[in-house]
Amino acid sequence: MQQDFSLQAYDYTLPPENIAQHPADAREKSRLLILHRESGKREHGTFHQIIELLNPGDLLVVNNTKVFPARLLGHKESGGKVEVFLLSYPHEAEDSGEEKRASATALIKSSKRPKAGIRLLLGADLSAIVLELLDDGKVKIELRYSGNKPLATILDDHGQVPLPPYISRTEGSTEEDRKRYQTVYAHTPGAVAAPTAGLHFSEELLQAIRKKGIDTAHITLHVGHGTFAPVRCEEIREHRIHEEYVSVSQENGDKINRVRAKGGKIWAVGTTTVRTLEFMADGNGHVQGGDGWCRLYIVPGYEFKVVDNLITNFHLPQSSLLFLVAALCGRQTLLECYQEAIELGYRFYSYGDAMAICP
Repeated sequence: MQQDFSLQAYDYTLPPENIAQHPADAREKSRLLILHRESGKREHGTFHQIIELLNPGDLLVVNNTKVFPARLLGHKESGGKVEVFLLSYPHEAEDSGEEKRASATALIKSSKRPKAGIRLLLGADLSAIVLELLDDGKVKIELRYSGNKPLATILDDHGQVPLPPYISRTEGSTEEDRKRYQTVYAHTPGAVAAPTAGLHFSEELLQAIRKKGIDTAHITLHVGHGTFAPVRCEEIREHRIHEEYVSVSQENGDKINRVRAKGGKIWAVGTTTVRTLEFMADGNGHVQGGDGWCRLYIVPGYEFKVVDNLITNFHLPQSSLLFLVAALCGRQTLLECYQEAIELGYRFYSYGDAMAICP
């Protein structure tokens, strides 16, 4: 058990060719590794077969956060190129006439770190003023934009989808990424990274799941930039995880509680859904409606109160997401699954294939 808390125990070697650079031709046609947790039996198929694992009365819980175009390219007034990466959805100020304003925390990439007060030109009707330099390379900025369009439209016009660092796009993200790096049920803007386990569901697959008698509940966790932060503590329990905003409506909380009371299984789609459900539950596994900032850190030894089964992608070595999945199925079993997936040519990470962990 002590080895389960060693960072090195979560390392594995992934050939570069196994890192998915593009999504599958169709969402539900990605591959699926099925792990039967109690027996350790493993099966391989396509994601559409997930419907065979779900039973009437079960509940599929999804994260409906929406990725917004957080990557803005432009230049300083002096002419130097600059890239602004918004770390959260900008907070709009009260209407100030023709020019509107919104504040945000961001990372800025340029030849030299901009000083407070400098103006960045990000489009014909969009600019930013650096207000304050913060810790860890972050800055506080104020976006200024034309009052003729809503902020969401301005960001769509000028922003790019913020793809993860292991996906290489010479010219930045594409129109395909705008569509495919987003779940079909995305609703609430606020994420800078997609809850990638949900990328495998198409509208047709969800409809087929509903026809089988499986209901769906929605929660929100806005995936932050910290999801890519490396773990640097050799003793993983010493790691301080990032916090992310979560929200669960009372209606969806009640739906989850009813299914559990009737003996149905809770299927969490993605690690973000797991963290939200476990964070919003009391000691008896009763999910409360409400919102807040989640800093729940799940490692082996954690006792799950709500989640029975998990649908997830394949995660980076030595990552907090890998620890969470290991807490559900066991570290050694998980690493064996990963090694088998690598040997069989599975595609890893955000645009990669999926894994289902069930009894």
